[in-house]
Amino acid sequence: MKITPGKLFNLLCVLILLSSCESKKDTPGVSTSGKSTEKENVKERNLNSEFKDYWYAGKAEITSYQLLQERYGELREGTVVNVFVTEDFLPSVQVKANNYAEENIPVLKMNSTKKFLTGIYPYSIMTSTFNPVNTNKHALKISHSVQEWCGQVYAQLNNRDDFEVKSHSYFEGEADLEVSLPKTWLENELWNLIRINPEDLPTGDISIIPSFEYLRLRHKEPAAHPAFGSLKQGDSLTTYSINYPGLQRQLTIYFNSNFPYEIEEWEETNASNPKDTLRLKTTATKLKRIRSAYWTQNSNKHIALRDSLEL
Repeated sequence: MKITPGKLFNLLCVLILLSSCESKKDTPGVSTSGKSTEKENVKERNLNSEFKDYWYAGKAEITSYQLLQERYGELREGTVVNVFVTEDFLPSVQVKANNYAEENIPVLKMNSTKKFLTGIYPYSIMTSTFNPVNTNKHALKISHSVQEWCGQVYAQLNNRDDFEVKSHSYFEGEADLEVSLPKTWLENELWNLIRINPEDLPTGDISIIPSFEYLRLRHKEPAAHPAFGSLKQGDSLTTYSINYPGLQRQLTIYFNSNFPYEIEEWEETNASNPKDTLRLKTTATKLKRIRSAYWTQNSNKHIALRDSLEL
């Protein structure tokens, strides 16, 4: 078939148009709207029978810790209680599901409560983090609150197209904040990753959003910061550390090297300001650990059970 110059010109135009369309394919991790997406990076986890037998036995793991908390340039005595438990999560509204449904997401939830005194008045801090167990997606939700005699603050992150963060505070200039952040590592999710699979922990140079507790107590807006993660496995204990050079912050978590990777202690060092030479270290050391369906033990007769946690 003879191709005339006119037909050749039309064919070239079609080829150029097709080439132009192909160049607009989504880049992995970025949608055409400019929002971050995890679709290209999500991997399924294969949960073995050991994991299921431990985490789906109808009990939570509860661990108490002796706390030395740095606050206002001094160390304060207190306690921490970390509760790990699995539950079903509603994917749309991102709360615990009351009933089973096929679309529910199985999550590992960590509830961490911290109590200490600063002089005459008490601090009470609670953070809840929800990680999916069947995939390696980032935490689906983080909620965080601080109560003390000056007032209270609350912050929440929801993992949707981006990280959607809302916070409310009694401080001037921090009253109400809404911000959308690209998806990246979250310090709060690292604790659940240790319990699910330590091999998923990020190492080397990373971008990570510090813990909500750190952001609140240091009056910093949520944002990702450069950091370096390192994992050192020992015969009995494994150490995981995150170092933030720009924040002069370091967190080190010590956990058992074998499943179920129980967290034994941790330490945290922060600079109050870049010119500080004093580095007071916050530490938490295990007191007791139990496994219990605590939600069924809410009668006055169960108060004595707190002795088993040295609380």
